[in-house]
Amino acid sequence: MPRLPILSLSQELPSWGCQPGRALLLAAVAGLLAAAPATAQVRLPKLVSNGMVLQRDAPVRIWGWAKAGEEVAVTFRAKTYRATTGPDGQWRIALPAQPAGGPYTLDIKASNAIALKDILVGDVWLCSGQSNMETPMSRLRDKYPDVIAQAANPQIRQYEVPMSYAFTGPRADLTGGQWIAADPQTVLKFSGVAYFFAKEINAKYHVPVGIIKDAVGGSPAEAWLSADALKQFPKYEQQVAPYRDSAAVVGIKQKEQAAIGSWYRQLHQADKGEAPGQMPWYAPTYAANGWKTMTVPGYWADGELGAVNGVVWFRKEVEVPASMVGKPARLELGTLVDADSTYINGKLVGSTGYQYPPRKYDFGPEVLKPGKNIITVRLISNGGRGGFTKDKKYELTAGGQTLDLRGPWQYQLGATMPPTPGSTTFQYQPGGLFNGMIAPVLPYAIKGVLWYQGESNAGRTGDYQALFNGMITDWRRQFQQHNLPFIYAQLPNFMAAKKEPAESGWAEVRDVQRRGLALPRTGMAVLLDVGEWNDIHPLDKQTPGHRLALAAGKVAYGESKLVASGPLYQSMQTAGNKVTLSFTSIGGGLVAKGGGELKGFAVAGPDKKFVWAQAKIEGNKVVVWSEQVAKPTVVRYAWADNPEGANLYNKEGLPASTFTTAANALL
Repeated sequence: MPRLPILSLSQELPSWGCQPGRALLLAAVAGLLAAAPATAQVRLPKLVSNGMVLQRDAPVRIWGWAKAGEEVAVTFRAKTYRATTGPDGQWRIALPAQPAGGPYTLDIKASNAIALKDILVGDVWLCSGQSNMETPMSRLRDKYPDVIAQAANPQIRQYEVPMSYAFTGPRADLTGGQWIAADPQTVLKFSGVAYFFAKEINAKYHVPVGIIKDAVGGSPAEAWLSADALKQFPKYEQQVAPYRDSAAVVGIKQKEQAAIGSWYRQLHQADKGEAPGQMPWYAPTYAANGWKTMTVPGYWADGELGAVNGVVWFRKEVEVPASMVGKPARLELGTLVDADSTYINGKLVGSTGYQYPPRKYDFGPEVLKPGKNIITVRLISNGGRGGFTKDKKYELTAGGQTLDLRGPWQYQLGATMPPTPGSTTFQYQPGGLFNGMIAPVLPYAIKGVLWYQGESNAGRTGDYQALFNGMITDWRRQFQQHNLPFIYAQLPNFMAAKKEPAESGWAEVRDVQRRGLALPRTGMAVLLDVGEWNDIHPLDKQTPGHRLALAAGKVAYGESKLVASGPLYQSMQTAGNKVTLSFTSIGGGLVAKGGGELKGFAVAGPDKKFVWAQAKIEGNKVVVWSEQVAKPTVVRYAWADNPEGANLYNKEGLPASTFTTAANALL
């Protein structure tokens, strides 16, 4: 039987909610790169390569390594620029600002010659953060088939920075990557958010757009700070200190990997569903006598089985009409917690090593047969609540027909195990991603930064504002672009909605992000209406791309009159039991989307006990009150992980941001 790999190379698990034992499954082995040794051959960083996009209207740095004291000549657009390599073997040449255009060639000559081809000059955006920036268009192919089919645009290009971390200092070069132009095949590797952003920028401003995809799933903000920026956070410096010993890191990895490997071996040995000498439970002739039933979707902890980890087998018999047989087919099983191997009639049709990817298993026409077919899922729970995510698709499709797979499934416990052993997510440690993935990019001139992150800092927002603002300031200093536009996505709605006002880590992060707009040259895309309650990776990446492009239009492209945001809280005035709120970014005026009552507001008095409030729009202001609160002191809006019903927008169709009128998000 094909087995799930012991190690998964996915980088998409956020640190919140992850079992420690799964963390090591995400780690990729990164070799240490010292500064390039002095050699007789001129050498370029990987980012400076064929097909690259150079930043227009700004000095462009070209750099590399050669023999100490060697003269290097760079020729671009019929002009030659020279530099002499320093004692450390490094050289750098600044090309004068160039207008948008291309394709061009760039020649570098020293004792050897390098010719770079197909170079464009346009706008370069560094696109960073965690998994929602990382999510590729391949994940979105069912939602945007026409966009992908029409993606032939050589003026939009992406360089994907491989995941790499370092704790002994900044790396001199990236570990890999190449520039690729968008077409219906290559676009599948592009960041979904960044591609929609680039598509809109290219169409509106008629310039080539280069995306540097520099994101790691699950990464917290502190992983992206330089050593200098971390000095203001002693606890993070203390946290990362042990990992500056490379030998210690290797030892930790070996020990933890051995423990996880042992866990999986014990799991497979204990699993009664694949016991040696017995018919495996996925076999089509296996008789599932005595198996109990559970309603799918759902979690087995909510039923008779209870909160166990290990392996649980699920089985469902479905009647397939002859009209569906002999055709390519797809099995969709929503998302599963955590890892699955899935069979139809004893044939493996797909497997996934962790919980987040949608299970969309395409298989050939030979698998289905007329009449009774058996679907079997071997589901591993590493920790927490295993099962089938609710409100997702569970269906079998072939020949234009679909069978609904929701409802009763048989199940049987294969093996009970303790949660997966704890391990260290090295890529999440403070400063590691800056050293490995940002430092090697720093000489490259860019137009601005796109940032989509915050999920992994939710629930510990006490220092997130300092981390977030500190990172923006730090990157501007590191890139030597003190007015560098920084455009970011506010966290979308996620998780189950709550009926009553409550505290929310996601709302706290959103409010910190809103307050980040106090820094100059920043812009924010509000995404309260694009999330999915049951998926941390919502499929709508076009709306975030569009709203980020709006923010960039105002901040980076000088469209001062552009309505680039929904309403943003500005100030409050209290009279009796009523609070009058003022906003910026009201555009053509405030509206309650869909008409009717304005919702999403809560109010509290000196006791800080929040209750839902009534609210109405009066001109360009909102008046909020509750008969239960005689002396209101704080108003909150959309203050929830998933603020269902929050409907304050401007007439341009852009939603208002989460906010609290308190002095900071934690009050």
